[in-house]
Amino acid sequence: MEKTFKIETPQAFNLELSLDCGQAFRWEKDEEGRMCGVISGRVFRLRQEGGTLFCNCDRDTFEGVLRRYLDFDRDYASLVTAFSEDRYLKSATEQYNGIRILRQEPWETLCSFIISQNNNIPRIKGIISRLCQSFGDEIEDGYFSFPDAERLCALEPEELSPLRAGFRAKYIIDAARKVCSGEVDLKRIDEEEIDFGREELIKIKGVGKKVAECTLLYGFGKYEAFPVDVWVKKILAELYPDGLPACIKGAEGIAQQYLFHYRRNSPDFKD
Repeated sequence: MEKTFKIETPQAFNLELSLDCGQAFRWEKDEEGRMCGVISGRVFRLRQEGGTLFCNCDRDTFEGVLRRYLDFDRDYASLVTAFSEDRYLKSATEQYNGIRILRQEPWETLCSFIISQNNNIPRIKGIISRLCQSFGDEIEDGYFSFPDAERLCALEPEELSPLRAGFRAKYIIDAARKVCSGEVDLKRIDEEEIDFGREELIKIKGVGKKVAECTLLYGFGKYEAFPVDVWVKKILAELYPDGLPACIKGAEGIAQQYLFHYRRNSPDFKD
């Protein structure tokens, strides 16, 4: 029997929104309504019922892995109150209350957003799934670990052809080689201020400002990172032609995630 641990959720916490709002690509809902995914080589099955989160693990594993991953301790209720000074963010946080920025593994995040370039979410998920099946370790039936940089750095881009990743294959291999050689230092990126990470990540072929900002936000918890893709460009042009509101200072990345999901999904917008 799997262990089940349950814990009261904080305010402004929505599990499904957080796992399925475009910041992570390895979570799927099973037939029992649980969100299933892999973190740090372990399969997690999570379900929220009202103000309670149910997890297929014990307390120690929750504290050691999930608390940080789900950004459980950050006071999002206060952030949402601050964001409400802006009318568009007020609408976004009311419609999609509970989105949190996941603290994902840096290497997996970097690869995932390299794969995300000029791509849609179903294709991104497919490529990542094939990457894990081809080069990761099977944890249990149908679930695989994310292959580390050491495993990928010895490969040639042509060896990634089963992934059907196209031009992105050479970027994945370049990232693996630069991380393995220490030319790109993920540990220092975590420790230093955000500008160091911005300069470090663009050493990788195919990593521009958008992929770097996504990696810094979702993989390193640099909450002032502000990724700009086609949806955020629309947001800036349509809603903030004179600049972003002051109420998001220091939490630009959190505000961006609300605005991104709002612009893509809200009935307030018609393209």
